[in-house]
Amino acid sequence: MAYTSQEITVLEGLEPVRQRPAMYIGDTSKQGYHHLLWEIVDNSVDEAINGHANTIEVELDDDLRGVRVTDNGRGIPVDKHKKHKKAALELILTTLHAGGKFGHSSYEVSGGLHGVGSSVVNALSEDMVADVYRDNQHWQQRYRRGKPTGPIKKVGETRGKRGTSIHFRPDPDIFGKKMTFDLQVIRRRLEAKSYLHRGLKVVLKDPTQKSREEFHHPGGLEEYLGKLVEERGKRAIGAEPFLFETNEIPRIELALTWTEAPEERLFTFANGIPTGSGGTHEAGLKSALNRAVRAFMSAKSINPKGVTITADDIREGAVAVLSVYVRDPQFQGQTKDRLNNPEIAAPVETAIRNALEHWLLENSSVGEAIVARIVVAARAREASRAASAQVKRKTAVSHRLNLPGKLSDCSSTDPAESELFLVEGDSAGGSAIRGRDRKTQAILPLRGKVLNAERASARQVLGNRELSDIVNALGCGIGKTFDISKLRYGRVFLLMDADSDGHHIATLLLTFFYRMLPELVRAGHVFLAQPPLYRIDAAKDTYWALDDDDRDRILAELPGNVKPKISRFKGLGEMNPDELKETTLDPKRRRALRVTIDEELATDQIVNELMGKDPAPRYEFIMEHAPRAAADELDV
Repeated sequence: MAYTSQEITVLEGLEPVRQRPAMYIGDTSKQGYHHLLWEIVDNSVDEAINGHANTIEVELDDDLRGVRVTDNGRGIPVDKHKKHKKAALELILTTLHAGGKFGHSSYEVSGGLHGVGSSVVNALSEDMVADVYRDNQHWQQRYRRGKPTGPIKKVGETRGKRGTSIHFRPDPDIFGKKMTFDLQVIRRRLEAKSYLHRGLKVVLKDPTQKSREEFHHPGGLEEYLGKLVEERGKRAIGAEPFLFETNEIPRIELALTWTEAPEERLFTFANGIPTGSGGTHEAGLKSALNRAVRAFMSAKSINPKGVTITADDIREGAVAVLSVYVRDPQFQGQTKDRLNNPEIAAPVETAIRNALEHWLLENSSVGEAIVARIVVAARAREASRAASAQVKRKTAVSHRLNLPGKLSDCSSTDPAESELFLVEGDSAGGSAIRGRDRKTQAILPLRGKVLNAERASARQVLGNRELSDIVNALGCGIGKTFDISKLRYGRVFLLMDADSDGHHIATLLLTFFYRMLPELVRAGHVFLAQPPLYRIDAAKDTYWALDDDDRDRILAELPGNVKPKISRFKGLGEMNPDELKETTLDPKRRRALRVTIDEELATDQIVNELMGKDPAPRYEFIMEHAPRAAADELDV
């Protein structure tokens, strides 16, 4: 076939967004669906950041598929743009890279920098309605899949009301017909916004409960920090946290404390947007903590014997909320998960380091308690390293003796093509070993339910045979000795039965990876295998159903004259090697879910509530969600 200029396609307007939505919102899963809402909410937050609004209201449709976001800001301009001869409202909502945040004086700082947020939401919505209230007039324009259905219209007069209201329904052709908004995800995001912006009132209207929640936290980051520490269930060192704030650009706000928790928790934001992957502002904070604490130790002549203090030791147990505001933020991608401005690290480090060092010296008793906690962390790290070496020796001995938990490794040594399947039970492990590709797929059978890593220390984890076998097989270490470059398998699959026990084991393993090996999750190395629950034989065809809904869908699509034979697997052990290979192991035919972290704050809270020591949050979670579970879905 000839390759000429006639084969070149030029996508115009918003068509590139509909053709390649993942370029603009990350993906078309639940995360991308909610990203549309964050874009509209962040536009309203930008009005609040710059002092033009103090209230944002989010109202879900009754079916949870659509949403309206309303603010009391200035209202998007509706007058015609001189160059483009269109109303500014239409220009902003239908044109990529159009907006008031490209160096104009309209916004000193903002979360938007590409000018694509609103137009992307419009392009990926089956319909959108924009209402603008300004200059005592109400204006409205409607859109369908990014295109206006008519000109902007004057609806009527309003006295004193101002702001913008955007209602949209994401397009089912893009996201699927079953996708809906998750109230819990939205609630956590909006509450975080109210903490970050003191004085901002955020309202969430829940149609399922016919309720109205109001988030308003004048205490700002200090109040937010207190909530985070309380959720972790660990005592803070010192009665008062370290609080720091500057007014000049870059504007810096920080709330910091140390706790008895075994890990650091740094929550960072740039221009009000959560940066789960950190960035230059987080690098500046980490450097500031290290240098300020070392300067305090030097000033107080604290030199613990027999132990070497590392930067990781200093940050262990630290809980911090850092929020920065910059004029021209450079985010990594449109999803804005990481701040890349190189000029931000130095001023953040300098400002925080000087203030923190001064605070530690003024509060010497607290500073010394923090240093004592750091020394304990350093000694525990060294003990953990010794324990890790001991576990490796024990594991090696176990392998030589052919004891349970033996790894059936693959022949390939290339992590890019190698896969590790953690399989529930010896029976399923045997089927997986016989059905695998011996060159690229390794199998590690696990016995029973593994240790809950949310309630265990690193030493306890390493002392658990099943988990230590996993760490040993992965080869990348754990905790302070973690080195992702030594990872032996590029993909790690959790392969469990499709029943309640299997889900519980998968949850325990996910907790282990999230708490002890979070870098593997963030880097996309962890997957949930999707073995079928049903086999459906219809005439000469065989179908595999993941669950009851999938089974019903397949049955509904079969011809009326076909009488299917339905088999339900009680567990992976019932599947023969060929069936397991065809449905779950073969990369060309299998189905699997990559494990990702949509929101660091929400994920940390959910893991702690559902897997932590305190049963009260679990009881509340069950009582809240129990009415939504149909009786025939409960495994009792």
